[in-house]
Amino acid sequence: MSVSRTPSRPVRPIYTAEQRRRRDETRWTLVQGILAPAQFLVFLISLALVLRFLATGEGAGLAAASIVVKTLFLYAIMVTGSLWEKAVFGNYLFVPAFFWEDAVSMVVIALHTAYVVALIAGWGSTTAQMLIALAAYATYVVNAGQFLLKLRAARRQVPGRAGSSEAGSSEIRSASALEMAR
Repeated sequence: MSVSRTPSRPVRPIYTAEQRRRRDETRWTLVQGILAPAQFLVFLISLALVLRFLATGEGAGLAAASIVVKTLFLYAIMVTGSLWEKAVFGNYLFVPAFFWEDAVSMVVIALHTAYVVALIAGWGSTTAQMLIALAAYATYVVNAGQFLLKLRAARRQVPGRAGSSEAGSSEIRSASALEMAR
């Protein structure tokens, strides 16, 4: 008995050759590459502080401050990320190659902003506010996962690797941390 294989669907490259060139030349690639791991480090510290507060009731002020810092990093990376997309793809957001990553990023921003508004307005208990932050962090993790999957797909499209096309094949952004950024 022979096993038949269905032909695989052609993979749409993330970048054209021209987009790869623009990606490699723009300063926003470096900026994103620096901000992404910094934001992730702030996220880990903040997550630990939030979980400590929820477990012990201690350190509410420090946890709140860390969430605000994380939110500021998120805003910075979203603004510079949209400038990066404009430089590389010609649109500020929702380019086909990163549509779903950008869509989930909007949810991440909305939840982080909801936390800041609740904190400033004094809405809800501190615990309720921290739960909003945890929801924001959960969507951030999902979004980071999306970018990691994009990274994996882009690496498979690097010229010279099996399964990549010669014309218009793609490679990952110079700073792979950018994929986790937004």
